[in-house]
Amino acid sequence: MVQESGFKTWESRLKLYKTTLLLSYQSFGVVYGDLCTSPMYVYKSTFSGSLQLYEENQEIFGVLSLVFWTLTIIPLCKYIIFVLGADDNGEGGPFALYSLLCRRSKMGFLEGSHMGHEGFSSHDSSAPTKETRTSLLIKEFFEKHHSSRLVLLLVVLLGTSMVIGDGILTPTMSVLSAVYGIETKVPNLHENYIVAIACVVLVGLFALQHCGTHRVGFLFAPILLAWLLCLGGVGIYNIFHWNPGVINALSPSYIYKFFQKAGKSGWSSLGGIVLCVTGAEAMFADLGHFSQLSLRIAFTVIVYPCLVLAYMGEAAYLSMHKEDLQRSFYKAIPEVIFWPVFLIATLATVVGSQAIISATFSIISQSRALGCFPRVKIVHTSNNIHGQIYIPEVNWILMLLCLAVVIGFRDTAMIGNAYGLAVVVVMFVTTLLMFLIISTVWNRNVFWALLFVLVFGFVELSYFSACLAKVHKGGWLPLVVSLLILSLMSTWHYGTSKKLAFEMENKVSLDSLLTLGSNLGITRVPGICLVYSDVTNGVPPMFAHFVTNFPAFHQILIFVTLQSLMIPKVPVGERFHFVRIGPPEFPLFRCIVRYGYKDVRDSHDLETHLIENMSRFLKCQVQSQEMAIIEANEKGTTGAGTRKVRFKINIEVSEEVEELMEAKEAGVAYMISNTSVKASEASSFLKKFAIDIVYGFLRRNSRCPATALGIPPASLIEVGMLYHV
Repeated sequence: MVQESGFKTWESRLKLYKTTLLLSYQSFGVVYGDLCTSPMYVYKSTFSGSLQLYEENQEIFGVLSLVFWTLTIIPLCKYIIFVLGADDNGEGGPFALYSLLCRRSKMGFLEGSHMGHEGFSSHDSSAPTKETRTSLLIKEFFEKHHSSRLVLLLVVLLGTSMVIGDGILTPTMSVLSAVYGIETKVPNLHENYIVAIACVVLVGLFALQHCGTHRVGFLFAPILLAWLLCLGGVGIYNIFHWNPGVINALSPSYIYKFFQKAGKSGWSSLGGIVLCVTGAEAMFADLGHFSQLSLRIAFTVIVYPCLVLAYMGEAAYLSMHKEDLQRSFYKAIPEVIFWPVFLIATLATVVGSQAIISATFSIISQSRALGCFPRVKIVHTSNNIHGQIYIPEVNWILMLLCLAVVIGFRDTAMIGNAYGLAVVVVMFVTTLLMFLIISTVWNRNVFWALLFVLVFGFVELSYFSACLAKVHKGGWLPLVVSLLILSLMSTWHYGTSKKLAFEMENKVSLDSLLTLGSNLGITRVPGICLVYSDVTNGVPPMFAHFVTNFPAFHQILIFVTLQSLMIPKVPVGERFHFVRIGPPEFPLFRCIVRYGYKDVRDSHDLETHLIENMSRFLKCQVQSQEMAIIEANEKGTTGAGTRKVRFKINIEVSEEVEELMEAKEAGVAYMISNTSVKASEASSFLKKFAIDIVYGFLRRNSRCPATALGIPPASLIEVGMLYHV
């Protein structure tokens, strides 16, 4: 028996190892594309400014030392060791950190932040730790100060908008850098042809998005592995062939010597050096598709060593070929293997771009689920792999913006300035959120939280200061894009919250509705009516408006509210929550359909699942009544009396379920409000501008609620409403 149990344990461990290694392999094609294509443009961007005047080995080795320690401190120490551990049930990214903070304290500002999550079995399974005095003080501060919660939300939205901005900059920077490699072999090629080739590659990349990554996903990991092996192999060749002494540059003393000699020019070059960690945030953002261990294995065993070798090899080549500072990456590739490496490099940039585009789709989907982004069409491209989505409107807007950046900037140095600023802001937002995670969620001593911010924040702010100095040289682009996206998201959330507040203030009580119905002589028509609104108790104003003007409603009435919670996923069995809200003679029910921010909203099957769960609810409700009556009878009533009660209740439940099925056969109607939101006359100019112009424009140009819910037009009842908020 002991031998058999030992065999089973070994077998389960072997299965775990295989699964982890398979996930590590798959992560190359999804997570590391952006990070692994950085060597193509880091040295070029670093030596593009005033630093190109310093062409001695000391400066080259100083840059290498900075690149090595930046790779070590940020991706390896910060993300691999610490940040990956701050997952929200396996999910990563800015919203995952915000979700953890909202659930553990009252730091949330969104509608779903303070709703009860205690009944869900899918989260917060870790054992609670004892809260520290600092943790309680921080939570109390956020609870008392409304403005602090607003600032926290804006910080999260800023990080989110910068990631969306990366969706514009990553494809342009990566593809243009790869295509510029042609200049190495065809030096007389006009710049317009290079830009045209880059535009063709970008159009092809975005045109293929509707196919979904699962159709070509099996190619991604081999391409990135081949690319990493090329980087590592060429790096080793260059180290031994040109300058083996480059290994000494890994000493941090070279950083001190670099700044001592280069001074302000060295500080300015940090804007190019920071590009070596582009894509580091993707390790955390894409955590939901993999596991912590699989990402850690892939990075530490293959990605990190290959990148270090690539940067060392390029520095070794530069130490002997200082005239090639602006095109060192492709010049350092041996002549024999240039074209194969160039082809793999171009494919790798496509894979890296695909990763950030998919991440952009995912983040916009999360923002939309939490009411921070206008309604857009979301297409699920895979029935088997969760999270693979395609958003047509966003895809084509990203493509147009990428083409505009390529044609407008042309120069990878200027795009690099913009790219660096976006990367640093996203990383610093994560650092700030981690301070709150360490102190209030992990309940560690505030000293460790401060140490985390001081160490990593110092490094990131140093890079941020250098990038900020290049705002006039292209760095303005991510600021403008992120501010536009942040304004859009904030305005949409503000307008939506004002609309909901108006509905809650003007909702009608059920008693008033029943009294109104008896006075008007309401007619009941066969069928089921699903009344969609955001009101979770009482009757929405639009339904009262409808009944007043048209005194009739369906045989069975269900008020449906779609509710987004600050958890990644809601278990399917706990998604539908029914309550009977009317007397037995009026079949009136309320259904709250709960989703997590990563849940797939299948609108076309919603009606079927809702009615199935409604039938289960009726049966469970009667069974609970029956059990209560049986318990009462055990105290003194005969068994015959118990059987009679059970028989009577079974007849009632069968009649009620049968009535539900008959009503479904008669037809299902959908009622939804067609709302126009206007600022009140007493509102300020800023509020009128936000509500009447910006929010109104977004509502008119986003998908209408009926289309987003997949409601068939023939069964739709729209009720026109005007809200003065």
